[in-house]
Amino acid sequence: MPLTDFGLAELEGYRPQSPAPKDFDAFWQRTLAEARSYDEAVKAEQVTSQHLLRTVEVDDVRFPGWRGEPVAAWLLRPRDAAGPLPVVVTYIGYSGGRGLPTDHLLWPSAGYAQLVVDSRGQGHDTPDPGEGDGTQWVKGFMTRGIESPDHYYYRRLMTDCVRAVDAVAQLPGLDTRRIVLAGGSQGGGLALAVAGLMGDRVAAVLTDVPFLCHFRRAVQISGEGPYPEITEYLRWHSRHRVEETFTTLDYFDGVHFARRATAPALFSVGLMDPVCPPSTVYAAFNHYAGEDRTMTVWPFADHSGGCGSNPPTQLAWLHRHGLAPEL
Repeated sequence: MPLTDFGLAELEGYRPQSPAPKDFDAFWQRTLAEARSYDEAVKAEQVTSQHLLRTVEVDDVRFPGWRGEPVAAWLLRPRDAAGPLPVVVTYIGYSGGRGLPTDHLLWPSAGYAQLVVDSRGQGHDTPDPGEGDGTQWVKGFMTRGIESPDHYYYRRLMTDCVRAVDAVAQLPGLDTRRIVLAGGSQGGGLALAVAGLMGDRVAAVLTDVPFLCHFRRAVQISGEGPYPEITEYLRWHSRHRVEETFTTLDYFDGVHFARRATAPALFSVGLMDPVCPPSTVYAAFNHYAGEDRTMTVWPFADHSGGCGSNPPTQLAWLHRHGLAPEL
């Protein structure tokens, strides 16, 4: 995969001036206040089918998300660990869900608890009933309800992701002072969104090759992955609504969330990534409000980023930030 974006020196200084909507903060305050008005209890049930895992305990969790709708998650912990444990809240890449507990053994093996959040409509365990005129013009999720910020799909998904952090307080054995947000691609974009919306309730952010950042540039230069869904929509279905479309997307842009996030953050980028072009990742990184931010650069990586080399980098970074589990 060749280099198709700016060079590294230009990326490091890339700070596009794309202001957030004037009512951005009010929009999200209203959204989250409404979601939190549904006070259904968080439910967790031990998964007996995982009894063959000798070192990890698994709970099947349901917590209230958008409009109180139940969202599925896995809670994994080291077996018989003495809490409270630091917890890694993990968000999933595009078109994926929470999968199986055996897909998520790294963090509990390292001594952390992990809450793996299903993505509504994308995973198999959390449906997306939609909201109002949630029209879907193109296959996928990028244009579902895109005519209005109120109806856009990512309003519901990002709300679920915030409510997952709220749910941590109701789950036993977890340390609410040591909540780490993590994810790659879409999951990385969701982690950025939650960091921007939750402020100091977040201890750290691990965002790898994040999606949902700098939409206006991403749609112009990305030739693979989900962004072309928006290109197709604008080409065939709404040629005269270009600015209205990007106005909706501005409420969900990782650059605007990054400007509001303050927790220490570890980003990663692949300089040959055709799905989340590096300039879109750096747009969020260079606007990140937290003073403690680090970028891991994979010069010859595509959207797979650092692959198996990434977890050791993250574990060492968390250790340096005092977020390693006690032995």
